[in-house]
Amino acid sequence: QVQLVESGGGLVQAGGSLRLSCAASGLTLNRYYMGWFRQAPGKERELGAAISWFGGGKYYVDSVKGRFTISRDNAKNTVYLEMNSLKPEDTAVYYCAAGNKGFLAQYDYWGQGTKVTVSS
Repeated sequence: QVQLVESGGGLVQAGGSLRLSCAASGLTLNRYYMGWFRQAPGKERELGAAISWFGGGKYYVDSVKGRFTISRDNAKNTVYLEMNSLKPEDTAVYYCAAGNKGFLAQYDYWGQGTKVTVSS
């Protein structure tokens, strides 16, 4: 059974930093693209960042470029999202997802999410 478990969310002031982790089990991580999606209250879910099988390719939505960094450690079956210079508009539930069809294609497995709240 595939499980993706996010952690690291919380409340932070604007300008602060958080590091999210996604621990995967039940799959061979290096066979999957990994993405961090986010869904803000009242808004559609969006792909914030994604990383290819061994980290050679990365995708970031424009609003997080230069502030967020996605990385992965396949040996630890874990994906990370380092978030710096956080803004109130980054407030959302962040979901980890796994897919193997490309950054912007369908993702097959999803975590339950971790909430990030950025106060102004």
